[in-house]
Amino acid sequence: MKMVNMHAAKTHLSRIVDEAAAGEDIVLAKGGRPVVRLVPYAAPSEPRVPGALRGRVTIHRNFDARLPPGVAAAFGAER
Repeated sequence: MKMVNMHAAKTHLSRIVDEAAAGEDIVLAKGGRPVVRLVPYAAPSEPRVPGALRGRVTIHRNFDARLPPGVAAAFGAER
């Protein structure tokens, strides 16, 4: 993993992008702290088709019902 500070990234953006596109793991840092990670763009392999899972997924009628108090509390929900 290569860490690059923002100033150097602005100065050498083209080179850094080329390195990331070639597969190098590059992290941009601000003030010495990691902020973002550059990864190569990967186009979706095939277009999404609306309704492709119709009939294969079931959403129960009580899907949006309130959770039992113990379960809601476990997730930090307020009453």
